[in-house]
Amino acid sequence: MTTVATHPGLTIAEAAAASGLSVHTLRYYERDGLMLDPVDRAPSGHRRYTEGDLGWIALVNRLRATGMPVREVRAYADLVRAGDGNEAQRLELLRAHHERVLVEMESVRAHLVAIERKIDVYEGRAASCVEP
Repeated sequence: MTTVATHPGLTIAEAAAASGLSVHTLRYYERDGLMLDPVDRAPSGHRRYTEGDLGWIALVNRLRATGMPVREVRAYADLVRAGDGNEAQRLELLRAHHERVLVEMESVRAHLVAIERKIDVYEGRAASCVEP
């Protein structure tokens, strides 16, 4: 159930600017069950985002940016919404994601080393081509 905001809050455009996401993405998060709570509405019916909403959006954005699938973000949001008693499930979900991120980071590090080696090769060639 959507509540009517008793405080001004941020408009969707302001929330988009504050979060670095698009208005479209914020609507998608809400529509797809990724928000923790329903977004408040002004008497006009326009969305009003709270600081709590922005904090949750930042977390969702971090989870997505680190590759967590939408279905897992939704599952995590469902667990948080359900309240106390499922912390072990939340922890399991976050630990599994943490492990996937660590594996991805190691892969990216290996790629970076290869790129750095190639840079060293070309810097060596460029230095030898410089005329005295």
